[in-house]
Amino acid sequence: MRTMMASMKAALFVFLHGVLQYALCRDVTLPTGPLFRVAGFPLSLPCSVSGYEGPRTQDFEWFLYRDDAGGRQMGVVSTRDKGFPYAPFQARVRNGEVRVERDSGDKVRLMIQRLRGEDQGKYECYTPSTDSTYQGNYSETVIVKVIPDTLQISYSRALTGQPMPEGAELTLTCSASIQSEQLTHLSITFGKRGGGDGSASGAGGEVSTVREIISIDKLLGVVPGRFYKKRYDDGEITLEKRNGEGGQGVYVMRMRAVQPDDTGSYFCEASQWILDPDRSWQKIAQRTLDIGNLTVQQLAESLSVASSPKGEVTLQVGSPLILTCEVLGLPSEVKSGLLVQWMKRGSVSSDVVGSGGVEVEVARMSPDGIVSWGDDLSRASGGSMEKVAEGRYSLKLFSARPSDSGLYRCVVSVYAGRRNPGLSMPATLTQKSEGVTVNLKTKDVLVSAVAQLPPGPLLKRGSTVTLICNATMTTTGPAQAQVDFLRWPIPEQVVKKASDVAPLDPPVVVERTLIATLKYNGIVNIYTNGNKISIDRLSAVTYRLRVHTATMEDQGMYACRAEAWGQDPHGGWYNTGAKAESNAVTVYLYARAADLLLIPLVIGVSSALFVGIVIIATVTCCFMKRLARQRAHQK
Repeated sequence: MRTMMASMKAALFVFLHGVLQYALCRDVTLPTGPLFRVAGFPLSLPCSVSGYEGPRTQDFEWFLYRDDAGGRQMGVVSTRDKGFPYAPFQARVRNGEVRVERDSGDKVRLMIQRLRGEDQGKYECYTPSTDSTYQGNYSETVIVKVIPDTLQISYSRALTGQPMPEGAELTLTCSASIQSEQLTHLSITFGKRGGGDGSASGAGGEVSTVREIISIDKLLGVVPGRFYKKRYDDGEITLEKRNGEGGQGVYVMRMRAVQPDDTGSYFCEASQWILDPDRSWQKIAQRTLDIGNLTVQQLAESLSVASSPKGEVTLQVGSPLILTCEVLGLPSEVKSGLLVQWMKRGSVSSDVVGSGGVEVEVARMSPDGIVSWGDDLSRASGGSMEKVAEGRYSLKLFSARPSDSGLYRCVVSVYAGRRNPGLSMPATLTQKSEGVTVNLKTKDVLVSAVAQLPPGPLLKRGSTVTLICNATMTTTGPAQAQVDFLRWPIPEQVVKKASDVAPLDPPVVVERTLIATLKYNGIVNIYTNGNKISIDRLSAVTYRLRVHTATMEDQGMYACRAEAWGQDPHGGWYNTGAKAESNAVTVYLYARAADLLLIPLVIGVSSALFVGIVIIATVTCCFMKRLARQRAHQK
């Protein structure tokens, strides 16, 4: 038994020793061949070693077995011996055309800067031993085939360097072809360098970097550069391949609308690719062709917006208002979309025309010619906005109102090179014209308003509250009053009598509520308790508000406000801006007689019930005590 155990231990030891030796065997690795590379272009052969003993930095020696040398070995380059190269490689090694580049201590690559036809053959990567025992493989070989350079590239039209206006379309055409017996693929890249003149840029004087614009890769996929992806997604940049003469591929890049950042030196780059036996794609040839310099002239340098008439305009109310906006400096060769807006600041309510307030939009015309109006939608039927000529737009208000006074500006947003931009697309440039001040001469209008409660019995809950408003206007020409009725809570200092008349402009303790309005055209608007409020016009100057079945909520301070509306020569009505507010009257609702009689009745009934309950309780208590005494005597 002991003999058997000893034998098993010996066998296991031998097995583990063999596995350990195998695991520590030196192994040199090269890419799987054959490798096809193009004459005149770089060759890069990676070589690595593993499973070795000794220092982490290993030496490498490269040999070449030329096809035309009958298998004779030639030293190419070594990491440890400067005299290692054979005569054909000595000069190339000295000038750095042939060299070894180290990636790490045990990984290097053989670099031949310009591959020659005589460099074809079998390459061997050898690693001198640093191991205690000689085991494993100390070298590996790979076959390299040198194929002729057939990559051709050309362009049809070069950039002349003449300035191109912002928004213009740029078209670049590049032709490329390869004639190879091997299956190789072609990729095309359009790119740009710097600012066009190749000069240094930035505070540090750094040379501008190369930017790839768009490519057709080796698998025929279109790939935008990372700085141009959004423009590609928006359809602003495209690249297509066409079939040219003699089997050449014609590649056409279009920039729909050039931007100032597109200034620079443009090039076209063609690359030849091959799929190596390890299924990795390798670039084996590349040519770059400079197409020329492009300078983009910024739109801001030429664009201007002017409005007319200039300065200040004074009109009678009802007269037509005509403003013109002219866009100058747009390049004729660029088809651009324009968003034209008329903006206004200030109104008749301002102390000074055009001062204060926010700037509001009066009207706009979109790039597709659609006109829309601002907050005052009534202007859609009382005005027009038109394109009267190329770059010339007019705003017409057929009958100007006092509210049309203010400072007008024409605002133009240019979408350079885009006739119909999307809603989310930002404008290339936005400019404003000088302001035009519009003054409207209004009629002299005097307005007064007086509110009163008609004489009658005391107002009680459930009765009808009537408020009379006398609104008078003194003016020339047709005019109508628009009357508003207001209500707010009774201040504490007001004596609660229905006939009291409060002072003018009573102190406001809370926000006043608009109850109802009788408009200048006879339309009535009820804003609260619509089923029990009515408003009518008794005469030319007398207006009546009635609150039916009044409740405690209807109690409060009441007033009326009159606004004067005039009629222009075209029959249109406008707010003259003249208005007046009446005195305030107090509406206090007293309790009804039935309510007053109910109080003693309720008190009397309650008192009677209380007395009856006390009597019954007293009698019951006495009777129970007497009954208890009688039972005690009987016992």
